[in-house]
Amino acid sequence: MNSLDFDRRPEDTRVVVAMSGGVDSSVVAGLLARQGYDVLGITLQLYDHGAAVHRAGSCCAGQDIDDARRVCETLGIPHYVLDYEQRFRETVINPFAESYVVGETPIPCVACNQTVKFADLLATARDLGADALATGHYIRSRPNPRPGAPQRRALYRPADSDRDQSYFLFATTQDQIDYLRFPLGHLTKAETRALAEEMGLVVAKKADSQDICFVPQGKYSDIVAKLKPNAALAGEVVHLDGRVLGSHEGILHYTIGQRRGIGIATGEPLYVVHLDARARRVIVGPKDALATRRLYLRDVNWLGDEPLHTLGDKGFACFAKVRSTRAPAPAMLYADAHGVRVELEEGEAGVAPGQACALYSGIGENARVYGGGFILRSEREPAAEAALQNLLRAEAMA
Repeated sequence: MNSLDFDRRPEDTRVVVAMSGGVDSSVVAGLLARQGYDVLGITLQLYDHGAAVHRAGSCCAGQDIDDARRVCETLGIPHYVLDYEQRFRETVINPFAESYVVGETPIPCVACNQTVKFADLLATARDLGADALATGHYIRSRPNPRPGAPQRRALYRPADSDRDQSYFLFATTQDQIDYLRFPLGHLTKAETRALAEEMGLVVAKKADSQDICFVPQGKYSDIVAKLKPNAALAGEVVHLDGRVLGSHEGILHYTIGQRRGIGIATGEPLYVVHLDARARRVIVGPKDALATRRLYLRDVNWLGDEPLHTLGDKGFACFAKVRSTRAPAPAMLYADAHGVRVELEEGEAGVAPGQACALYSGIGENARVYGGGFILRSEREPAAEAALQNLLRAEAMA
């Protein structure tokens, strides 16, 4: 059994490495080439926004493609560039803008992994006769033996919790997991950079890519306003108690939980608690109006051993993560006539529709990833939820 869990010699195992031009994927290619695998490097050209092509912290454009090419030259492996700009625009950029128009907080990295990387690129890797597609994500996978069941793999949190990318990979399907490999899951970022230095790779000190790689200067509102001008239309800023406090210049400039930059001075701290896209209203209230314990999920990807529909109203104890920077917290998962919902034991503040909710077996590096879903809606504490629903009903009847 080789290091990628194939029962054959490395030289008889072809692996396509998804190379973004950054240090992580470059080290993956270097490690596999060093072990003797038949390695092919593929870089996807995903976008071209002029200055963004050469912006520090970008990925999959201009300089990054050149960096990936130079790494492959150093390693002595083939390198190919595939033009996925149209596909990326259709499946990632446009849905990103559309989500903001309806008041959601989208996560484009999840969409990119779901479509371009783990669907389209994975299919290309199969066409090239590869046994696996390897990436530089910090997550682990290993065989999940079950008596009497086909051999499958499962996902686990990585050794370096500070670099954990499982939150962005909750939507990876079982078939994709079986084909993917993540050679950096047991390493820290510092160890990865040390390996890049040891291999003499030009990207050893290169800055990490940003989450929203396709946004010039990090201003996502510019992209949304360009693609969806209606999202920049002015509207009212309304308090939960019904008072109109002022106006705004477009809901795309606001996110749930935001305090600074609301543009309203009332003598009390106010937070964005809801974005009413239909009426173009930014609804604000006190901090305690953000407290959320119940989440309803859509587009759920379930990776547990037992079918999701068997959970029913008895519930399933797990750990949930609703922000990439937070540790998983205790929760109960239900799948019944009311839909798929998560009850957060400790509650969470500032949960927005469109965000991801990833599910785990625990909080440590051996915690298994059970999948997750996108937040369809959330319910606040009873008083705040009642006030919000009354406000929305009054607007609908107006």
